Amino acid sequence: MYKKLRQFVYNVIRDDGEENRLNSVFGTIIMVLIIINVLLVIIETFKGIPELARTVFYYIEVVSVIIFTVEYLLRIWTAPLKFPEMKGALARLKYMRTFMAVIDILAILPFYIPFALPVNLMILRMLRLLRLLRIMKMNRYTGALVLIKNVITRQAPQLISSLFAVFLLLVLASLLVHSVEYDAQPDVFENAFSGLWWAMATLTTVGYGDITPVTAIGKFLGTIIALLGIGLVAVPTGIISAGFIEVMAEEKAKKEEKEPEQETKRFCSYCGKEVG
Repeated sequence: MYKKLRQFVYNVIRDDGEENRLNSVFGTIIMVLIIINVLLVIIETFKGIPELARTVFYYIEVVSVIIFTVEYLLRIWTAPLKFPEMKGALARLKYMRTFMAVIDILAILPFYIPFALPVNLMILRMLRLLRLLRIMKMNRYTGALVLIKNVITRQAPQLISSLFAVFLLLVLASLLVHSVEYDAQPDVFENAFSGLWWAMATLTTVGYGDITPVTAIGKFLGTIIALLGIGLVAVPTGIISAGFIEVMAEEKAKKEEKEPEQETKRFCSYCGKEVG
């Protein structure tokens, strides 16, 4: 009975691509709750909200947290079915270290922390912003988000390499512009961090214009950085695009393998009867 109940619960909350009717209903309910909670976080930033509305928002928050907490505990309970190669405790520990499990716990902790620890108002506001992490829970229930996660995971080494190259160029550009512009604008380029903001705006070709070089060498450096940014910042985009093509091609091939081979039937072009 215990094993059957755990298997039933796992089938309802599973997020491994195997879907059933109950699983789809459960996923829809969770997504609706996530969207409502994110909207509430946005609405709470407006002034003049009636006290009655705030009370309703609070109870929605309570119900949502209870549901998310139960979901988190059930996922820990059914973890041995997700990782059948591991024993109960080890499977649960492994699940608790997964990315989505961390997102789950971070999304509900801000509600419980004030009850356990004295937290001042400023810290409480910052913690409550963690509720926005609930939107990342939708990753479980949306195929498109799962696809994006798979692509980024697969292309992680190439992405890290390209982003590291961008970071090095940012640091180099910030140090160079600080060196050539400091004498002309000591208040603007007072340290390397001021140059880092300028390098970021230039490398991404955003060009806010709040910090600009005035010397000839500084302007020439800005031109070079902007041209490098056009190519270098586009590299991660190309890597992700290539990853999408690979993953989608693999999924298409798997889908074709699962489809039963249909026998090709031939028909007479005159009478329409099947031939041989």
